[in-house]
Amino acid sequence: MHFQGKSFLTISDFNKKEVEYLIDFAIHLKQLKKNNIPHQYLKGQNIALLFEKSSTRTRAAFTVAANDLGAAPEFLGSGDIQLGKKESVTDTAKILGSMFDGLEYRGQSQAVVEELAEHSGVPVWNGLTDASHPTQMIGDFMTIKEEFGTFDGLKLVYSGDGRNNVANSLLVTAAILGIDVTIAAPESLSPEDAYVTLAQEYAKKSGSAVEITSDIKAAVKDANVLYTDVWVSMGEEEHFEERVNTLLPYQVNKALLSEVSENFIFMHCLPAFHDTNTEYGKNVAEEFGIEEMEVTSEVFEADYAKQFEQGENRMHSIKAIMAATNGSLFIPDLN
Repeated sequence: MHFQGKSFLTISDFNKKEVEYLIDFAIHLKQLKKNNIPHQYLKGQNIALLFEKSSTRTRAAFTVAANDLGAAPEFLGSGDIQLGKKESVTDTAKILGSMFDGLEYRGQSQAVVEELAEHSGVPVWNGLTDASHPTQMIGDFMTIKEEFGTFDGLKLVYSGDGRNNVANSLLVTAAILGIDVTIAAPESLSPEDAYVTLAQEYAKKSGSAVEITSDIKAAVKDANVLYTDVWVSMGEEEHFEERVNTLLPYQVNKALLSEVSENFIFMHCLPAFHDTNTEYGKNVAEEFGIEEMEVTSEVFEADYAKQFEQGENRMHSIKAIMAATNGSLFIPDLN
């Protein structure tokens, strides 16, 4: 399988060697950028950025990545695109594919991003759907590789809402790469069986261990990476009170870290609610009396917290994905 012309819709689109290649290529492109060495693999291309859901990091990352690669990005927000409303996804895909060299899509539906890929005739990159967040994964595991130099012998623990797109994607990606992975979540918020089964299939090949548990204290023992995410995903605000009560025991705080590995980092895909310096944070504090949610400021601001490197790496990794799939690079067969 070669990358050229291929879409990236879910992490399972690529095998272990291909995922490792994208991570290593992202690290290489980061070095080029730090040394001001041009790398315009997409010079002359036009890239459409379709955002049905708003975004800070993904939008910024795709825009800067496209510019660095020599491509012109065009942002189309929810008011600019009519996917399935006034025009079918298929018809939109055909039109945009005839004008643009690649499409990024961020929205709710995995079916929509798949339909865009099927009918546009150009590479399509999933910038987040309710099911999957594959570009996040390349940046996340790039951050882990930079920190530890290898994936061998590592244990990653995710604490919190185990059914969201980030938890799903971490579970499968870690299993592909051979990293032991534990999802620590209340039973009511455990990952769907389909993702657990898929992760277990990959884990058999890679030698990884996959664990789903509600016992967060036992889960974090010897963890090298502890990862968390917001407790209430976009569009779920009506479940707020119940979610806060359910997930408070899964808060990443100093006490929870007493038994992690000496070689340890904390990760968060951001935004994070670790203080009351946001309107959202203030409202939560007033309504529920909680000033810190999924992570405490003490952890968030510690030296082992790598969420800002992780955020920057979104851009380098997205650049690697776009260049590999649309930049006519020579890439050996990585089966």
